[in-house]
Amino acid sequence: MASTKVRQHHTGSTTSAISNMVVHTMSEYTGRGPTKARTYVHDDLVTVVLQDTLTKCERSLVGDDLDELVLTMRKTFQATMRRDLIDGVERIVGRDVIAFLSDNHIDPDIAVEVFVLAPVVIDDEYEDGTGGAPQPIVAGALVYR
Repeated sequence: MASTKVRQHHTGSTTSAISNMVVHTMSEYTGRGPTKARTYVHDDLVTVVLQDTLTKCERSLVGDDLDELVLTMRKTFQATMRRDLIDGVERIVGRDVIAFLSDNHIDPDIAVEVFVLAPVVIDDEYEDGTGGAPQPIVAGALVYR
């Protein structure tokens, strides 16, 4: 059966919802969320860039030249938050997350959360109708499926 083309467009409300979910989740785990978050959705990739993420305690540790300890703690937080972050993105975009990557930078205080989405499958075939690897047509932030 030939696949049906579906135009998938991620609105500002989708990216805002992802940003808000990530900030809220981080706040629930660390006691303080980032003060800035921006989400980008392109093809099968969701990227959230966060700024001003460190807690007062972490900033104090950085002031004592314990950057590596802070980065190790942040990696641990992100591993612990992993399932909630993935579940939130899957709920908002309506697609499965097949990979999650996360990292932090101390100066400037920036973190990034990256979610790789599973290819869209329509009618038991990939959207190109071949059953093979997906071949989306991309125009800016719009993906035509």
